[in-house]
Amino acid sequence: MPKESQGISLDGQGKPLWLTLELTYRCPLKCSWCNNPLDFKDYAERELSTEEWKRVLREGRELGALQLGFTGGEPLQRPDLEELVAYADQLGYYTNLITSGIGLTEERMVALKQAGLKQVQLSLQAITPKLTDELVGAKAHALKLEAARRIKAHGFPMVLNMPVCKQNIGDVGAMCEYALEMGFEYVEFANLQYYNWALVNRDELMPSLAQVREAEATIQHWRQKAGKAITLYFVIPDYYEGRPKACMNGWGAIHLTIAPDGVAMPCQEARVIPGLEFESVRDKPLAWLWHESPLFRKYRGLDWLPEPCSSCADKEKDFGGCRCQALLLTGDASNTDPACSLSPHHHVVQEAITSVARPLRFRKPLVKRSASAVSTAFMED
Repeated sequence: MPKESQGISLDGQGKPLWLTLELTYRCPLKCSWCNNPLDFKDYAERELSTEEWKRVLREGRELGALQLGFTGGEPLQRPDLEELVAYADQLGYYTNLITSGIGLTEERMVALKQAGLKQVQLSLQAITPKLTDELVGAKAHALKLEAARRIKAHGFPMVLNMPVCKQNIGDVGAMCEYALEMGFEYVEFANLQYYNWALVNRDELMPSLAQVREAEATIQHWRQKAGKAITLYFVIPDYYEGRPKACMNGWGAIHLTIAPDGVAMPCQEARVIPGLEFESVRDKPLAWLWHESPLFRKYRGLDWLPEPCSSCADKEKDFGGCRCQALLLTGDASNTDPACSLSPHHHVVQEAITSVARPLRFRKPLVKRSASAVSTAFMED
């Protein structure tokens, strides 16, 4: 589960405690903050087979992985999802399905329950159909609500995930009320992280500090009102914290992600960093990829840290922040995360905050994640 507090570090004792399987990049939605690549067809042709995924699951357990997330894209696009869940359950994983809810029919819900699925994380972007559908670029709201009802009807512990942006931040109170009425166990209000498509749309998506503080107060009100009936997480944007979060609890510390084509990564965004050597489970054992590969060793631990990180008292809490954010905002993944107020590049974040707070003469439409938008979106940014 994500935590909103800074400096929380989980010692995996050299083990990848959390294994994330990106089963496919195919997805029916076109979210304007999505970080998955566009060339679905290329990846679809290279997706791991059912047996290859099973080998990954076996090797992951041998490494000590305990928590398992099935994600994408939309993992329900894979017809073998239930088979993989059942196999993972037999191996002893605590299995999580991370889904948009699109395609979660009654038949598949029953099959996933029988397969041993333990928990579901469902995304819901807004409390009203119009806004949800606008944000995801599809008629999805009603399908998501139906998926939520199914998840609870079948007795699953559920995490409702609301990706927070300027457009929906005013709905956090209504979302708390809805979640409490539905009996959800957890709600994660995760302010967007500005990578890839979200970075292209940052001026339109990023709420002001005043909006963030108001939402924070609203959620605190609901915490007091709901008591122990529900757990509410509010993940504040890095841009407003002054110190970076311990991204993934540190590079190659406890998180291991496998992409649809079998490439092993320390996080789901790592492929944005040029110059790194990405290798597949088709070519190397998972144990070698985790322990020995140059990719996982590149930013692991503290020895690589530049100044001011290397002499900072907080280095064992935040590990210099996010490598992908450092790359996207400074051009060099080895730099101190500019979200940190001590970073020599912090002015980049401050300028972004100033830009968001400045009234615009007109609003730009959100760039939807679609192949036709690639050239214009990224050439203009």
